[in-house]
Amino acid sequence: MTDRETINGVPITEEQIAAWAAEAEAGYDVAALKKRGRGRPGRGAEPSRAIAVRLTAQEVAALDARAAREGKSRSDVIRDALAAG
Repeated sequence: MTDRETINGVPITEEQIAAWAAEAEAGYDVAALKKRGRGRPGRGAEPSRAIAVRLTAQEVAALDARAAREGKSRSDVIRDALAAG
């Protein structure tokens, strides 16, 4: 190991690698691993898509002001506007 190998700035030691190897060799509970909720929760029956939108500085400021005023996220404000037609 070199002293430059880290995880989040913490050096990885030979002892840590040995512990990870022992854990892997003992096997993992696949059902427990699948239970871990990774990523954001779904919004419906089908996967959501992320759509990029270009806004001016003034539009972003107005969006942020409304989101703060209503206690919502930017995305929620945009979805509400779309739903309102």
